[in-house]
Amino acid sequence: MAKKRARDKRGASTQSVHAGEPRVHALNSITTPLLQTSTYTFADTQELCDHFEHRIEREEYGRYGNPTQRVAEKKLAALDSAEDGLLFSSGMAAITTTLFAILSRGAHVVVTADAYRRTRQFLNQTLGRYGVDVSTVPAGDFDRIEEAIRPTTRVIFSESPTNPYNRVVDLERLVEIAKQHRVKTIIDSTFATPINQRPIEFGIDLVIHSATKYLGGHNDLMAGSVVGSQPLIDAIRELQGITGAVPDPFAAYLLIRGIKTLALRVARQNENAEKIAGFLNSHTKIGVVHYPSLASHPEHKIAKRQMTGFGGVVSFEVEGDLDSASRLVDGCKIPRIAPSLGGVESLIEQPALMSFYELTTEERLQVGIKDNLVRYSVGIEDADDLIADLDQALTGV
Repeated sequence: MAKKRARDKRGASTQSVHAGEPRVHALNSITTPLLQTSTYTFADTQELCDHFEHRIEREEYGRYGNPTQRVAEKKLAALDSAEDGLLFSSGMAAITTTLFAILSRGAHVVVTADAYRRTRQFLNQTLGRYGVDVSTVPAGDFDRIEEAIRPTTRVIFSESPTNPYNRVVDLERLVEIAKQHRVKTIIDSTFATPINQRPIEFGIDLVIHSATKYLGGHNDLMAGSVVGSQPLIDAIRELQGITGAVPDPFAAYLLIRGIKTLALRVARQNENAEKIAGFLNSHTKIGVVHYPSLASHPEHKIAKRQMTGFGGVVSFEVEGDLDSASRLVDGCKIPRIAPSLGGVESLIEQPALMSFYELTTEERLQVGIKDNLVRYSVGIEDADDLIADLDQALTGV
């Protein structure tokens, strides 16, 4: 079994507020200052030479970093028990830059079938044009994962929990297979957040988040992150300086602000989602509920072992068809119909319409998306209100 990485013993809320930040900020401000600048001046040519010869640490140009960004990166790394972190302009920028940095022509990647569809599109369509081979295997099928590994395999990529079915990967087993074959592992842990799961502690090499979601938490910024060992992050940072997929300083500032309440928000969303999942699981107009706290969930025992909370997304299947699910969605008065997830506001959507509208029912079924599937991103509202709202909406189904 993989040996868990030791982590800071301070609690999640304490880390959310203080991790990665100096004790004293510039001008003694209590918050991390926002440095809204694209470039940095040098006192003289000697200081410039000292910078390039690594005798001093300082900023040079916005594409290579920003002090506000650096604090966000240190905070993210600390929360995930990683050595270092890197912030990007979006979650997809974090994924694409990371994969570009690790892979080259002739390399092979194993990806699980229900990883985020844009990730799979990038691997199969974009990287495929550059000579990277990809094998897609069912999530949780470790025999198939191991069978797919080749001498040229460089990466195993998965999500945990996955979107939208909340499948949970056994991280210890995944790491055991990867180490045996000397393959790097990447987990997109956006659904979990570092509050509910820290894959680095189980031996995962790199962890990616769409910081747009729970980490920001207020649906007002776009950012992505990757954390891991210093050498891996340094290699990705070097490529980021070339590709330019950098965050805006204001987005980094908002992200730091959002993370301050991350532990509190996620605890409330965990609690709300678990109550909603229980309500839906006993409702006669609901078929299957996909939520890890339920004993019926295929990875319930794994989730209990490696997660401290089950997350804020509840996916479920309404009895009926596409129109039945639409009537439920339209009948809800509190959640808004919108893509994304993880904010303080509850959001609801039908993946068949929101993300896979251009496909036929048959094509959607081939990628595992049912017409009657609903994804509910639970916010921090009162659980009783959310449940009452769902109950009245179900009367119209």
